[in-house]
Amino acid sequence: MAKRDLKGGALLAPVPAVMVSVGDENEKNILTVAWCGTVSTQPPKTYISVRPSRHSYEIIRRTGEFVINLVPASMAKTADYCGIYTGKKVDKFQKCALTPAPCEGVKAPAIAECPVSIACRVTDVIPMGTHDMFLADVLSVEADEALFDEKGALHLEKAGLCAYVHGAYFKLGGKIGNFGFSAAKKKKKRGNTSHGKSKD
Repeated sequence: MAKRDLKGGALLAPVPAVMVSVGDENEKNILTVAWCGTVSTQPPKTYISVRPSRHSYEIIRRTGEFVINLVPASMAKTADYCGIYTGKKVDKFQKCALTPAPCEGVKAPAIAECPVSIACRVTDVIPMGTHDMFLADVLSVEADEALFDEKGALHLEKAGLCAYVHGAYFKLGGKIGNFGFSAAKKKKKRGNTSHGKSKD
């Protein structure tokens, strides 16, 4: 397969398009980021990378917390809006008809319309060039009741989440396997094991 050299660049894809809600009782805002991910399982840690020029940057520096809200494909246009317009000039909660909701462990609001909200407390701010990385502890995760089955298992695939790929939003497709399915042993087929001899 022939490949073309694109030099160095941030071309990891797909990545999550998430709406990050910030603020406290005095001020609140939403920004959309794609530079977001998991850092550690135990303790649970995550990060977002934000340009210092963003309005929410100073709010996060001041409060030391934020909420990552996962975005379903049905809200992609809303997420795009929250990534384009600045909170200096527009109240994005009001403009997008979104509901700020309490989130366990932080004063920053969650977005009620998003299926999953992850409350985070900043532990480190690491300058990385164009962006600063906010490394954070995950304090709580709140998920929509509709995502759970009768046994209490979480099914995130029901959320219809979207992804961001090189400047475009995409709806996630169908399931292609579970973790470890490449090494799973094939189940033996039930049936006649008497080498052609009937037991009847």
